Amino acid sequence: MLLVLVALAGLLVGVGTERALGRERVEDPGSARPRRTRRRSWKRRLGITAVVLVVVLLATGIGGWVWANRVFDRIEKVDVGTALGHGGSGTNYLLVGADNGPDSEAREGISGMRSDTIMILNIDGSRARMLSLNRDLWLKNPATGEMGRINATYRQGPENLIRAITDNYGIPIDRYIEIDFSSFAGLVDAFGGIDIPFEHPAFDVASGLDVRETGLVHLDGDQALAYVRSRHYVEVIDGEEVPDLTSDLGRVQRQQVFLRAIMAKNGDTKNPVKLLRAASKMSGGLRIDHRMTMLDAARFAWRMGKLNPETVVLPVEFRRTSGGASVLELGEGAEAILATFR
Repeated sequence: MLLVLVALAGLLVGVGTERALGRERVEDPGSARPRRTRRRSWKRRLGITAVVLVVVLLATGIGGWVWANRVFDRIEKVDVGTALGHGGSGTNYLLVGADNGPDSEAREGISGMRSDTIMILNIDGSRARMLSLNRDLWLKNPATGEMGRINATYRQGPENLIRAITDNYGIPIDRYIEIDFSSFAGLVDAFGGIDIPFEHPAFDVASGLDVRETGLVHLDGDQALAYVRSRHYVEVIDGEEVPDLTSDLGRVQRQQVFLRAIMAKNGDTKNPVKLLRAASKMSGGLRIDHRMTMLDAARFAWRMGKLNPETVVLPVEFRRTSGGASVLELGEGAEAILATFR
């Protein structure tokens, strides 16, 4: 459609110009009419040019809208039942990073669906805050009524995960967005890579991360994915290999750094074609709640590019269950933090 309209506009220009020039040629050079004809021809050309610009703009807008609709239609919509709600101030987005590939099963010895990263992004006007919920948090599973880790509630589906957060922490969820880690590489490459700050060189043999520089380091899609997935993060400090002993807590911090880098990249990218290509790269690895419309998704993407979310740390305490499992429970001050998201 876009090419047809542009071609039609070009044809109009050619025909209009030819007619205008033709009229100039048939006029009697000795008469007083040529100047008027020239003035009319210029006005006609300007008018045709204006029409062409309008046609091109309309064609571009229509083409972009059609493309955006096709991309949005490829995104999987998840029926979360009546789990979505609305709380007090702002909008709560539940952002879930899933690692459902076969290699994830080999690493963890767990089959089926797994939520590897769980974050709540609260957007209230121009203010945004990001709260990470560690996957080892110990709570009651709404589906079974038994205590377990929060990431285990995802095995019964996104609706159950939403209910687990609302029932245990009193936080209402307005929107659900899930991305498979396998899509990260394509997204990063669509933006031309991202820049991540490294205080020291770092590596992770398991994930494939290999950064030998310091400062702001440019990562391609594969290295960005290795950075986000890293569970055995090791820094090289003064020639010594120093492993990150914070386990998942350190990984959550790195994932927030990654999300901020992606937000900044999205905000800096003014080319609508590049943005649509990035969205197209992501569409196959995205799942959103069934109530989200294309306008909702576009509004979210637009706002993400303008925000620099504040990191909110949830106080937690390590403990061992009666079965010997190492888990996390809410620590002192956690209730006050959770209350700000309600």
